[in-house]
Amino acid sequence: MKKNKEMILQIKNLSKYFPADKGLFAKKSFVKAVDNVSFELNRGETLGLVGESGCGKTTTGRTILKLYEPTSGQIIFNKEDITKKSSKEMVPLRKNMQMIFQDPYASLDPRMTVGDIIAEAIDVHKLFVGAEKTNRIRFLLDKVGLTGDHINRYAHEFSGGQRQRIGIARALAVEPDFIVCDEPISALDVSIQAQIINMLEALQEDMNLTYLFIAHDLSMVKHISTHIGVMYLGRLVEKGKSNELYNKPLHPYTKSLISAVPIPDPKLAKKNKRIILQGDIPSPIDPPPGCRFKGRCRYAKPICSEIDPELKEVEPGRFVACHLFD
Repeated sequence: MKKNKEMILQIKNLSKYFPADKGLFAKKSFVKAVDNVSFELNRGETLGLVGESGCGKTTTGRTILKLYEPTSGQIIFNKEDITKKSSKEMVPLRKNMQMIFQDPYASLDPRMTVGDIIAEAIDVHKLFVGAEKTNRIRFLLDKVGLTGDHINRYAHEFSGGQRQRIGIARALAVEPDFIVCDEPISALDVSIQAQIINMLEALQEDMNLTYLFIAHDLSMVKHISTHIGVMYLGRLVEKGKSNELYNKPLHPYTKSLISAVPIPDPKLAKKNKRIILQGDIPSPIDPPPGCRFKGRCRYAKPICSEIDPELKEVEPGRFVACHLFD
């Protein structure tokens, strides 16, 4: 008998707006970085979040972790509504919610040793002391492909790939259930990217981790993700199982993203028709009425300028926000 999957994260109509100052007497306006985003994530699975720079991927991840306070909506983690919890109330919950940052150079304190960087969260949550803490740090370093001898060295002594491994060890230090991976491979060489992805998959299998994996590279996202969500200008425009969405994209924007993925076989690459989007991305401060993608969409209809399409299920497990599927 197949067991029901346990839901670890439920996001309901999440929005995050930032004030945009235009002058002393100007009308108050906001950058709608994340606007009415909803999705669910089961334990042990990975949701890949993709889209152009500035579409709201990172802001979504940071808002879920309450690094940014949400403007509206709900964040339900492990069946508990954490939306309105204060910073103090979030401290014990942060043990179960961690983040791997994009820049392995900027995210590690150059004044701290590797041991101190990894130990910081352990000390905050009072998990281990003395020899137990040292053994824990050495264990984590070994887990991410480094050695216990690195414990007293500083971040500047390591390569980019090694620094990202230290960042991953820091995220694992408190044995979290859920990790936001904010473009963890974008600053690394291609050969190192594959190593980090393989390591994250092995750690997920070994520790039953759940990931929100934010990235630009659709081929990498397809490789690591159980499901994929596509964002455009603060909105989720399509989501579904990884292979299904990659092999049969529904939204015109998703089709253009996938058409841009390089194909290693020259013969197949010649047959692949790149979809070049025309027009500019609208301003997130004052998005146009109707569909936000309509100005760049070859299939735009009059209704697209009038009504903003809702994200709805058009096939089992496939959700898309597009009037083509009304």
